[in-house]
Amino acid sequence: MINMPKGTKDILPEESYKWHWVEGKFRNVCARYGFKEIRTPMFEHTELFQRGIGDTTDVVQKEMYTFEIAERSLTLKPEGTAGVVRSFIENKLYANPLPAKYYYVTPCFRYEKMQKGRQRQFHQFGIEVFGASGMLADSEVISLAYDFLTECGVEGFVLHINSIGCPECRAKYREALQEFLRPRYDELCDTCKSRFERNPMRILDCKSPICKEIGHGAPHMLDFLCDDCKAAFEELKANLDALDIPYEVDPGIVRGLDYYTKTAFEFVSDKLGAQSTVCGGGRYDNLVSEVGGPATPGVGFGLGIERLLLVLEACGVEIPKESDTDVFVAALGSAAQLKGLELVKAIRKEGIRADIDLMGRGLKAQMKNADRLGASYVLVLGDDELAKGVVQLRNMKASEQKEVPFAEIINEIK
Repeated sequence: MINMPKGTKDILPEESYKWHWVEGKFRNVCARYGFKEIRTPMFEHTELFQRGIGDTTDVVQKEMYTFEIAERSLTLKPEGTAGVVRSFIENKLYANPLPAKYYYVTPCFRYEKMQKGRQRQFHQFGIEVFGASGMLADSEVISLAYDFLTECGVEGFVLHINSIGCPECRAKYREALQEFLRPRYDELCDTCKSRFERNPMRILDCKSPICKEIGHGAPHMLDFLCDDCKAAFEELKANLDALDIPYEVDPGIVRGLDYYTKTAFEFVSDKLGAQSTVCGGGRYDNLVSEVGGPATPGVGFGLGIERLLLVLEACGVEIPKESDTDVFVAALGSAAQLKGLELVKAIRKEGIRADIDLMGRGLKAQMKNADRLGASYVLVLGDDELAKGVVQLRNMKASEQKEVPFAEIINEIK
């Protein structure tokens, strides 16, 4: 017996309708906001993630699926932004009128500890905006996420916002943070010791209980913001107030990826027990240039689909099931089956979902199967009907039946 790898999950037909529903909602809201879909490869050159995500993050240090092919290191994408940035640069999309607004629906891969709502292959909704340096873009990205979660029926979520500054003010914060952490440096985990000089802010995001305790009471980035970052954060708050989007300022938000600057935000829900991030994102003004493109500001978010579905279930959201079939053809006998194939083809060409029995069942079993498929109508066809040039058209909901000539079937069904 070959089982699926740990950390993966089959999405069976009995639940795929839920995925169709949330994907449809996401595509719809993105279209209303003027975003266009972009699709990037499942794997990229490893250095893209090392340069983009940052080699001091847990993702790069511990969680990437990396393999060697022809002496070239490739990695299954652990998140969506870096690949979109690479595509933006490689295809010279920066030469088009800006801002550039993209959305994506993609699988991602991270080798991490298994827990509820967290898998090693997971799926992500995401959006990216390139070229807009003002906080209008940040508030637009947050507004799209807010509308999407609201329209899905998520209840009780809270928007947390923070600013993690720019390289200028972050340098001052880094010194203050190192000064705070230095007395307990020897107690840090090995990973955080390696971060101490290069990126001590990552220590505040460590999952180790000891490092969490050491980081308690650390100085906040908000207290070290330069005038420009401080003004940007105030502008963001004013924009959210104008959009009537409630928020909480949370100085503890660091986000798990190195590329963020200024705005960092999370939509948090308590529906899965402990507070859980459903959607997270922020601004990354230096990422495009760090990956090799022209200096271009960016902002976006990522939203885990599996976790969203768990939250919707916890909120009691009833996702409507899709009917499998509009019309079922119940044909009895080989001659009727040939005619049934003609009818099914003609019905399908009209854009109507139609099915026919493939198992050689009797009429009673075929009717039972049609009911299981949710068919609104059944066409019953046997030797008597063939001789008369008609079918028995049964309305399954009204439990009514009538004869219809072959030539009138399509119009009657429509």
